[in-house]
Amino acid sequence: MNIVLTAINAKYIHSNPALRNFMSYAADCKEHLQLLEYTINHSADRILEGIFRAKPDVLCFSCYIWNISLVRNLICEIHKLLPETPIWLGGPEVSFEAASFLEQHPQVTGIMCGEGESTFHLLAQHYIYHHPQSLLDIPGLVFRQNDKLHKTEANTTLDMDQLPFCYDSMEDLSHRIIYYESSRGCPFRCSYCLSSLEKSLRFRNLELVKRELSFFVEQGVPQVKFVDRTFNCNHAHALEIWKHLRDMDRGITNFHFEISADLLTDEELAFLETLRPGLVQFEIGVQSTNPATITEIHRQMNLSRLKEVVTSIRSWRNIHMHLDLIAGLPFEDYTTFSRSFDEIFSLYPSQLQLGFLKVLKGSYMYEHAAEYDLTWHSSAPYEVLSTRWLSYDDILRIKRVEEMLEVYYNSWQYSLTIRLLLCVYPSAFSLFQRLGDYYDRHQLFDCKHSRLARCEILLSFLEEEIQTNTSLALSDTLLPMFRESLVYDLYARENCKKRPDFACDLADYKQQLRMLDIERKGSLRHIEVFHYPFVCSDADMIHELPSASVEPLFYRFNYEQRDPLSYQAAIEHVILT
Repeated sequence: MNIVLTAINAKYIHSNPALRNFMSYAADCKEHLQLLEYTINHSADRILEGIFRAKPDVLCFSCYIWNISLVRNLICEIHKLLPETPIWLGGPEVSFEAASFLEQHPQVTGIMCGEGESTFHLLAQHYIYHHPQSLLDIPGLVFRQNDKLHKTEANTTLDMDQLPFCYDSMEDLSHRIIYYESSRGCPFRCSYCLSSLEKSLRFRNLELVKRELSFFVEQGVPQVKFVDRTFNCNHAHALEIWKHLRDMDRGITNFHFEISADLLTDEELAFLETLRPGLVQFEIGVQSTNPATITEIHRQMNLSRLKEVVTSIRSWRNIHMHLDLIAGLPFEDYTTFSRSFDEIFSLYPSQLQLGFLKVLKGSYMYEHAAEYDLTWHSSAPYEVLSTRWLSYDDILRIKRVEEMLEVYYNSWQYSLTIRLLLCVYPSAFSLFQRLGDYYDRHQLFDCKHSRLARCEILLSFLEEEIQTNTSLALSDTLLPMFRESLVYDLYARENCKKRPDFACDLADYKQQLRMLDIERKGSLRHIEVFHYPFVCSDADMIHELPSASVEPLFYRFNYEQRDPLSYQAAIEHVILT
């Protein structure tokens, strides 16, 4: 018997912990189980060929919003080639409306609903050992038999300590993100999230967790992402794990946590401040700062405490923080969303993720969509098109903000220039909105651009703004400063092979540059001439524009030393002696 489990991940660097858990839990069936792992970037024909060559007696798919369209196609085609092979699906994309999915897809034998380890184990035993003899005796199934649909009783949740460690072998995972869970469930009931449907909150034994995390560190895994929905909801559990990570740290592995910043205690903050830069990183879901929206989506958040905590963590410069906002939530219109954006941007996180509401099957938001006049894409990822408060035109404008945010802020490639521009523009949202509108007017979204081209576009944008946006404190006299700040940003990231055309002429500074470059490090160092005193740290906010310097300023970019959070080169102001 050959039972093939198929994972189709969003990217190559991702791994599928669900199917690995299934295989570990069904250890007595392991010799009959085969895992095939692909990405959505593989062609359907390539995946189809791989499945066919594996010769499955039973075929299983793990279904999520990023792969469901591809899975729908594959199950139709593989059924033509292997019409007698039972096809089973599981995952959030199929389990909440299992019966209707089966009616639409007669090629599928059945769907595993809910927590899947024990259900899959029994299903594997049914096919391999014929015990249990009937599918009706397996909890958590919706399946087709004799042209009728059957639904078995719901499966029970597992004790987390019963789950075997699914990464006992790191084969083929050395260059991938490892996903790990120390708990299941969430204490909150946010209306847009499927985690709100799980009523129980369970934790894995801390000694097991410590032993397993030690294994990752010993193997030199680059990154481990905890999939716990709110990792720090249990303070003792979180602090004990963080202490263990500090004690076993070898300076290689990074650990990612989704946390509620307002829940962090003073004791936890005092400890986190001591961690090696880059050891941990935090994803913090804010979603909105509009009180009516927060109430309506059933979110619990102390915003003033969140701001206080984020500000403290940013000042330490040792923890990457990724803050999230969602456009399209109830009671959030264009104006209130722009306020939410500016309020969270003012905290200057490492990244600000601007996402759009996904109307997920099974969620409270899905069930109450009519109340909010929600319209959304029919196909995954079911992203919002409009709401009672946001028109589709509003959504499109915010999408332009999102793209500019990704290019010019979240990339960390234009850090100095963006901070300088925020001294001119009344808000970050207005800056990214106007820049996005410029891209749209000039049809710049339709092609790829190099970093240098992005700089030239930004300069062209500013030249147009000087002529048309008279309410801003922009003038021709500022363009030389922005040209130099972009040169600074380019060299902060890498030693450019091609010198920008808008950079100053170095002919008059050859002697000074030769005297300063005494180490002769070649591509590992670069010394650049500027005429404005720029700050050297990416973490520093800029509150006023610098004045031009009387004398030229020399900055050394050291590519052997980089910031562990932003990956920017170490930069210092060097002086001729």
